[in-house]
Amino acid sequence: MLVSIRNISKCYPGQDQSRAVLRDVSLDLEIGASVALTGESGSGKSTLLHLIAALDHYDSGDITIDGTSLTGLKDSTRAKLRRTEVAVVFQQFNLVPSLTVTQNLILHARLGGRVDVGWITTLTRRLGLENLTHRYPEQLSGGQQQRVAIGRALAVRPKLLLADEPTGNLDETASAEVLKLMLELVRNSGTSLFLVTHSAQIADQLDRRVHLSEGQIQ
Repeated sequence: MLVSIRNISKCYPGQDQSRAVLRDVSLDLEIGASVALTGESGSGKSTLLHLIAALDHYDSGDITIDGTSLTGLKDSTRAKLRRTEVAVVFQQFNLVPSLTVTQNLILHARLGGRVDVGWITTLTRRLGLENLTHRYPEQLSGGQQQRVAIGRALAVRPKLLLADEPTGNLDETASAEVLKLMLELVRNSGTSLFLVTHSAQIADQLDRRVHLSEGQIQ
């Protein structure tokens, strides 16, 4: 088992009382598997993804990634985990505007100490970016930028890829193309995928679908 989520609860302080966003959530993700997390707006989908990415702290329960518990980890250890084992793709592309396509792809791998030129070349080709390597983000379409963001995340060969509405800012054609490429790359690299989406059509293309409602798995 790559990811084990056990009885996770998370509350945020409110004006009068705290608001429970996640309540006793348990979920497993196997090595090499893909899981889609669906749910209405405000159900806690992004919160759960942020907890798995060690970007936030849960109030109770435990999350382990490849046998390592996130409970009590120092911020420096959490950051190292995101540089080496866990990669995140957001709805916003978050590319470095002053870096070219190639430089953006290499950046994450360099931070993780895993620069593999051959793998980056393969990613560039599979993502259809071979003719765009010297361009900057502002010179790319939305779909092209998201492909770069996915390539950057996979450049370090993470064990886990977390994607939060990765095609939410794209039109239908670009969305379908980006999702197809992402699933192909994940399956070929053996990376596990945990994808947050509001789209049943997208969710149905993954190995398993889990629904979150009012902070609980349904």
